[in-house]
Amino acid sequence: MTEIAVLPLTLDGSTGEGGGQILRTGLALSMVTGRPLHITRIRAGRPKPGLMRQHLACVQAAVAVCGGLAEGAELNSQTLVFTPGEVRAGAYRFQIATAGSCLLVLQTVLPALMLADAPSRVELLGGTHNPMAPPFDFLERAFAPLVRRLGVGLDLQLQRRGFYPAGGGEVLAHITPAALPLTPVDVLGRGPLQDAWGEALVPGLARNIATRELDALGQRMGWTFESGQLRQPPTRQNEGPGNALIATLEHAHITEVFCQLGERSLSAEQVAKRLVDEVRAYQRSTGALGPHLADQWMLPLALAVWRSGRAARYTCTEVTQHTATNAQTIALGLPLQVQITPGERAMQVDIQPVR
Repeated sequence: MTEIAVLPLTLDGSTGEGGGQILRTGLALSMVTGRPLHITRIRAGRPKPGLMRQHLACVQAAVAVCGGLAEGAELNSQTLVFTPGEVRAGAYRFQIATAGSCLLVLQTVLPALMLADAPSRVELLGGTHNPMAPPFDFLERAFAPLVRRLGVGLDLQLQRRGFYPAGGGEVLAHITPAALPLTPVDVLGRGPLQDAWGEALVPGLARNIATRELDALGQRMGWTFESGQLRQPPTRQNEGPGNALIATLEHAHITEVFCQLGERSLSAEQVAKRLVDEVRAYQRSTGALGPHLADQWMLPLALAVWRSGRAARYTCTEVTQHTATNAQTIALGLPLQVQITPGERAMQVDIQPVR
């Protein structure tokens, strides 16, 4: 493992896509390296720049996990100075007062807790199915299995769904650090398709919305209710109102999950079409990971490369500006090089230690 000089990690929050990911990755890198974080122009690329409630929740969670200090941790602040302490495993409970995504809070503290010296239990309250954030189903089926391949125990339990704007969701995460040093893995192919299905969640809404979405999805994908490929899982009325249409593709080496949230301005058929467009884009590529998983996977894999000194790589369907910004942030925080190269119907991401 390459040692890191404890110099401040200085980030410009307006870089690249200019959103909250720079803050979350910066906090995670600060906690795992012990480097103080100085970040300016936070979320400068957003219509309402600065720290919103869900970003404050991420900062407060980071402070709790490592006993750190945060200057500038207030609503609408565009500057933050975060001084980390020693990461402490334990039982934590983080709540977002609004329907902000509680899973983005998990994204912030997971890197530190998966490198801690003992298991942790993290209770998260807030939104579980939010715009501009990974839904619970994605983390459980697509992201967590990849993290477990590094040797980390990550068990996610959905206690209650929470949709925007009501929130109220509850997720329980059990994180067990690897018994041995993290082991990087290459993920270059998805393997044969083993199962595929779609499901509609409509808590607090008319059930016929789900039927229409699933009918439209089935017509486009060739899936049927009789085959079990179209499903309407049970939901509780008080989990909504909300609507999510989800497609899961289970391959031998990777599971991908795609989600579209219903909106008042969209018909059930339009929601289904948007989801199918996402699935078809994935199917046209040979990349193992879809665009969101390619982004989420980069930091855990980078930590494994850093800790082991061994390079790793993966293929993906595309590298979004969000992912490219994440790569840039990681390379500033760790002695690693992240190289992105186009291939035939896929992109390849190579993460290598800087010798």
